[in-house]
Amino acid sequence: MEAKDTQAIVQGQAEIWQQMFRFVDSMALKCVVELCIDDIIHSYGGLITLSQIASGIDFPSLDIPYFTRIMRLLVRKNIFTEHHHSVDDGGKTLYKLTEKSKWLLHDVELSLAPMVLMENHLWLLAPWHCLGQYCDEGDLGGIQRWLWLLGIIGGCWRWGTGELFAEIVKTHPHIKGINFDLPHVSTAPLHEGVSHVGGDMFDTIPNADAIFMMWVLHDWSDENCIKILKNCRKAIQQRSGKVIIVDIILEKDRNDLFDETRLAFDLLMMAHTTGGNERTELEWKKQLKEAGFGRYKIIKIPALQSIIEAYPD
Repeated sequence: MEAKDTQAIVQGQAEIWQQMFRFVDSMALKCVVELCIDDIIHSYGGLITLSQIASGIDFPSLDIPYFTRIMRLLVRKNIFTEHHHSVDDGGKTLYKLTEKSKWLLHDVELSLAPMVLMENHLWLLAPWHCLGQYCDEGDLGGIQRWLWLLGIIGGCWRWGTGELFAEIVKTHPHIKGINFDLPHVSTAPLHEGVSHVGGDMFDTIPNADAIFMMWVLHDWSDENCIKILKNCRKAIQQRSGKVIIVDIILEKDRNDLFDETRLAFDLLMMAHTTGGNERTELEWKKQLKEAGFGRYKIIKIPALQSIIEAYPD
């Protein structure tokens, strides 16, 4: 066997090992968020020792050797940076936040901490074990694992609180926002310039100059997606109305920072929804056309999603 072939075999083996254990990365991130490690380091405003981090964690007797091993992986993954002082300075190892770990802070405007906890929750991980069954049984592949969750998950995560609309209205005060969601929206916190309206988007949608939907349509099958869009079409003006969709667009030849994550989200829709999926531009075009939107414009932004502005025929 040539050296080149041996190298390729070893490379393939190494990559499979890495992919096999990527769940460890997810669990390590979950640990960071649960223990508020980011927030503790951030509160010091710079470099911080391991013992200082440990003193901020609300455990009566933190196991330092175990904690050190977790921090070692997090440094390797560039979640934190490690700085070694000289013996003259005490020889202590200091830790600092990175651009990655800043996204795991609590109580900041831009944070992925809630998403890390949600996607790594035991309940939401369960359907992933049925991924192969979806190829045989379709949407029913993981249904048995979901049945016992349905009555619980609704009370665990808060959706439709109107916070996104509140930010839009804050930036553009002339806009009057309607936060339309299921009837539970009536209990959502009050936001200036935003009114909460409960209902069912499959029945009717309140009239508006424009309708904004972020990460809504990817939750639904093509058939249901068209139903929602048709109701949007009825709710806006023929000439001046538009629907603004913020969602993922899959592109075969697009290689950017979020490309692999978009494909992962498509499988996430398979595991967590009934018929939901991420769509290519051609698939979006078909959905929009069948719902009465003959024109659309795609605005690419440096993010996981793109913006689609759809205009009625």
